[in-house]
Amino acid sequence: MNRKQTASPSQQAAHSLPIPVHFNQNWLSELNTRLNKGGPWGDYRLFELAVKAEEVSLVPSFDDIQCLKHLHDLTPLPHQIDTARKVLFEMSGRAILADEVGLGKTIEAGLILKEYMIRGLVSKVLILVPASLVLQWVRELNSKFGIPAVAQKKAYSWQNDVVVASIDTAKRDPHQEILLSNDYDMIIIDEAHKLKNKKTSNYQFMLKLRKKYCLLLTATPVQNDLSELFNLITLLKPGQLGRQGDFAANFVVDKRLAKNEDQLKDELAKVMIRNRRGEGPVQFTKRKVTNINLTLSPEEQALYEGVTSFVKDQFHSAGGNLSSMFSMVTLQREVCSSRDAVFVTLVNLSKKLPPDSPWRDRIWDLVANIKAIKSNTKAEKTMELIKEMNEKVIVFTEYRATQEYLLNYFRERGLTAVPYRGGMNRGKKDWMMDLFRGRVQVMIATEAGGEGINLQFCHNMINFDLPWNPMRVEQRIGRVHRLGQQNDVKIYNLATLGTIEEHILNLLHEKINMFEMVIGGLDVILERFEKQESFEKSLTKIMLESSSDEEIHHKMQSLSQNLNSIKQEVEHMEDTAPVKKAVGKGGLLK
Repeated sequence: MNRKQTASPSQQAAHSLPIPVHFNQNWLSELNTRLNKGGPWGDYRLFELAVKAEEVSLVPSFDDIQCLKHLHDLTPLPHQIDTARKVLFEMSGRAILADEVGLGKTIEAGLILKEYMIRGLVSKVLILVPASLVLQWVRELNSKFGIPAVAQKKAYSWQNDVVVASIDTAKRDPHQEILLSNDYDMIIIDEAHKLKNKKTSNYQFMLKLRKKYCLLLTATPVQNDLSELFNLITLLKPGQLGRQGDFAANFVVDKRLAKNEDQLKDELAKVMIRNRRGEGPVQFTKRKVTNINLTLSPEEQALYEGVTSFVKDQFHSAGGNLSSMFSMVTLQREVCSSRDAVFVTLVNLSKKLPPDSPWRDRIWDLVANIKAIKSNTKAEKTMELIKEMNEKVIVFTEYRATQEYLLNYFRERGLTAVPYRGGMNRGKKDWMMDLFRGRVQVMIATEAGGEGINLQFCHNMINFDLPWNPMRVEQRIGRVHRLGQQNDVKIYNLATLGTIEEHILNLLHEKINMFEMVIGGLDVILERFEKQESFEKSLTKIMLESSSDEEIHHKMQSLSQNLNSIKQEVEHMEDTAPVKKAVGKGGLLK
């Protein structure tokens, strides 16, 4: 190209592109003109567009809730929407959400929080939940409601607008001082029945927190007496029921019997909402329980009898001191689970004994018995059940060693399974859950791992071994039998004949019908029972102090009668309680 015919930059750009591009430079001239004249900075067409954009962003009406159109992958149920409306329009944002377990109190709280945030009334939020549920709350608020909640990890985490933490963390220094200096628009407390005693540090801490709106979530707002209800409502709305002496004079005959029921009904209806299973359109699927009694192999039976003799001898050697024997009784329970679980405990026990202890020889005799065992009766039956189901199934065990044994047992037989346990970091837990939700048929979970997980996509569960605490059994079942479960839940309980397990299963299933109850009724019964001693301690005493199977059977009968009498008392209280009328057909004691 001739030097005198050099192309302009715009021409060069145009030639270098596959299509011609024309640059209009008039806007710069027009901008300079408007700068010199001081405007105008828009025209009527732009004004109309701006107005329409503002109209789209405005809340069209405050006469109904607006949050529903802002939800992600969530369609709330009618009772949940009704609850949100009632809290918003009738309760001024302070309420006890007392739905029975599994009806979605978390969803209701999320709806209420989202609505207040859309209305511009809430920005600073504190959510206090059990430690095991912190991350679950964070995930649900973010994924279902688009609320940018964060889990509290360090002191600086409190600076975030929406923080989820455990109350045990919140009340400790230096966190307590930070929280008490903040003004919160809303505080949400899960498992609020744990605050029923006003003398506890947790209650006093919650009372001091400054808050505009407050939600208390609990399936059991009354467990033992009406003063618990007074304490919760006072925490929510101080002065709502007057002073405690006035409340007792006006409404209490004794701690579990009320008077002036209509007036109490009116007061409770101002602050409490309770939806119950079986009411309205929400219907839960059924629980179908199958108990499978298995006979131990001769080698397994020899190990069980050897361990039982060892434990009894230790008990007598300790002068009948129960406090030192709980770990020893665990040995008997482990025999009913797997040889691996027993082996780990025996090895750890031997390490604690002096080299010349006569008990060391007894332990190594038991280890020899373990080596003689070539099969696992329960594992064989579990494999058979899983093949028959040909569906997803979760297997629960109390022991990490049993979990590892089953993983290897299934793998050797061509069955893929994934573990889920406490101690796994959140990333690995999520990975295991994704695998189970996808191509893996079996998940094997321990007690600690099972906390806070939701498995509505699975409706088969096997209790490979049974905890002695009925609440933990119910918590296992609650992982699959919950809102959103589309199928009847099949529960298989494995128990070995002639062992502790047989007695425990008979007590839980035949005597107190535990597998048919929901957690709201069960924990009330257990709390009353355990005012004397823990359920597990009662079972330990029976096992150690009984000299024969007949004596164990007789004492277990007595224990079940005690539990049943408490159960009937609770049911009677449920039928006659004024709080039942205050919140519709459902009561608060169950």
